[in-house]
Amino acid sequence: MLTLIIPITVTVSLIFPDKGERVADISWSFLLEMVYILPAVLILMGLFAVWVSREVVVRYLGAGSGIKGLLLSMILGALPTGPLYVAFPMGAMLIGKGARIANVMAFLSAWACIKIPQELMEIQFLGWRFAATRLLLCRDGRGHGM
Repeated sequence: MLTLIIPITVTVSLIFPDKGERVADISWSFLLEMVYILPAVLILMGLFAVWVSREVVVRYLGAGSGIKGLLLSMILGALPTGPLYVAFPMGAMLIGKGARIANVMAFLSAWACIKIPQELMEIQFLGWRFAATRLLLCRDGRGHGM
């Protein structure tokens, strides 16, 4: 990651000197966020790999899981909070353990759009109309999460 961030920051600073400091600040804050979050994600993924067997994933989220698998995927995606890039390694692990692609997409979409802790905060501070409107705007014309 650093091998990409440093040359890009230097290049942007040389081409756009007025933007270089801003790019460096954003890159630094993103790097710090990753340093804080990634160890916990790696630990959780390790625990998931050990504690949840392939058979369980195939049974509940595999090809034969049907609508129940989609609903379970959406619930699992809606429960946690945190940045979306945390969900991608989880999705890859689910695929590796035999989860259906549609279920992983439902999991990632729910993580991106429907976070129950976030919804509760939105309702508390901004009202249920705002929360409902944001949820509706996070959907495309076919009724799927973006």
